[in-house]
Amino acid sequence: MARRPERLSAIDTELSHLPAERRWREWMNRVEAVIFASATPVPREMLTRIVGQDCNIDLIIEDIGEELRGRPYELVAVGGGWQHRTRLAYADVIRASTAPTKPPGNITQHEATVLMAIGYFQPVTRNDLSKIFGKEVGRDAIAALRQAGFVTSGPRSPTPGAPYTFVTTPHFLAAFGFASLRDLPDIEMLEDAGLLKKAISEEEGLGFQADEEDE
Repeated sequence: MARRPERLSAIDTELSHLPAERRWREWMNRVEAVIFASATPVPREMLTRIVGQDCNIDLIIEDIGEELRGRPYELVAVGGGWQHRTRLAYADVIRASTAPTKPPGNITQHEATVLMAIGYFQPVTRNDLSKIFGKEVGRDAIAALRQAGFVTSGPRSPTPGAPYTFVTTPHFLAAFGFASLRDLPDIEMLEDAGLLKKAISEEEGLGFQADEEDE
C-alpha cells in the first residue's frame, strides 16, 4: 500500500511569543528567504502565507531594501511580485566575468521586435502586426514567443473572422524587469529618440509608420 505524503506542518505566522523587534526581524528573514529561493517573482498572496494578513508587507519590503543598500543586488517589483535582481551598475562586470547567466529568452532579433510591437499595441492580431511591419509576420515568430512564455492568446478581435489577438504575459514583465505594462518606455519617446524605428529598421530595413498610415 502506497504511503501518503506527510502534510506540511502549519507555519506560525503570528509569532506572538516573540518580542516585537524579533518578530519583525523574523518576518523580514522569511520574506527575503522566499524571494531569494523563488525562480519567479513572488506575489503578495504568497508572502501573506508566511507572515499573516496583519503584517505590512510593503514595509517589510522597504526595510529589506534599506538593508540591501550598498549591496550589488536588490529587491525589485516585477511581474506582479518581487524578485532579487543584480543592480544594473554591475552588468558590465558580470558580462566581463563570462559567468553563465539566464537570458530573458532565446529569441531572434526579429522575434524581439515583434514582441516589442505586441507589448505596445496589445491586444493585437497577427494581421495587425503585419500591417505595422509592412510585411507578413509569420506564425513561426508568434510560436517562438509563445514557447518562450512571453505572449499568449488574448480576446478575439471584432474584425471579420474573429481572429485571436495576442497579449504579453506576466513572464514578459518579469523577464524584462517591468512591474506592469505602465512601466514600458513611452512609445513617443522611443520614436523621438529613433530607438523604436532603429530597432526595426536594423533588423529588416522596415519603418514604423503604422500610426501615421492609420490616420
